[in-house]
Amino acid sequence: MTDKAAGEETFISHLIELRNRLVKASIGIAILTAALMLWPGPAQIYDFIARPMIDSLPAGSKMIATGVIAPFLVPMKVTLVIAFILALPWVFYQMWAFIAPGLYQHEKKLVLPLVVSSSLLFMGGVAFCYFLVFGRVFKFIGDFAPSSIAVMPDIENYLDFVMSMCLAFGATFEVPVVVVILVRMGIVSVAKLKEMRPYTIVGAFVIAAIVTPPDVVSQLALAVPMCLLFELGLLVAPAFVRATQAPEETA
Repeated sequence: MTDKAAGEETFISHLIELRNRLVKASIGIAILTAALMLWPGPAQIYDFIARPMIDSLPAGSKMIATGVIAPFLVPMKVTLVIAFILALPWVFYQMWAFIAPGLYQHEKKLVLPLVVSSSLLFMGGVAFCYFLVFGRVFKFIGDFAPSSIAVMPDIENYLDFVMSMCLAFGATFEVPVVVVILVRMGIVSVAKLKEMRPYTIVGAFVIAAIVTPPDVVSQLALAVPMCLLFELGLLVAPAFVRATQAPEETA
């Protein structure tokens, strides 16, 4: 067998393995989606997601649906998104299992903790947004609205807002992982990152101002955790680098 044929065979085997991992990840998401459909059900899940907004509205107020199939389609979308978030550890594990055969032993020590921490941090960011941020944001919006306006949010617009906010918080909570990767790959040192701390703080507030509603509470709720997580990354990175060094690097 020629080198070209061997290379093509290897490439095809990698594609097959990637397909298998994607299928397994999709099956995991599908199983969780089906489980959530059965219990507690799409309607109950959407009611749970909508609770922060409902609590901020006057007593007896409800959200509205302007689309004909929106009362059916929107809860289904929410259920699928929740299933994907809950399946993140399984999805990340499939990613790790795909790349693991090509890694050295010391590199495997790097990947698995990052997979676990990435999943937990993302879900932590989503939970932080739902339990601590939404209630304050919606209360601010409700208090700011003139008395001549009846606040009746559309369920599709509300879903878009909630998903974008949860995605923003989930992504920004990955800051420690980004710091560890940058330091471990030698792109930037911990000392250099400490020198960049003032710029990082300013950047955190700029990002918070862009992705959150224009109120101080939600902006602080995103910017302050980003700064704290950046500091956490600086603390963890040196120990993580030492634990994942190759034998020749420690010699």
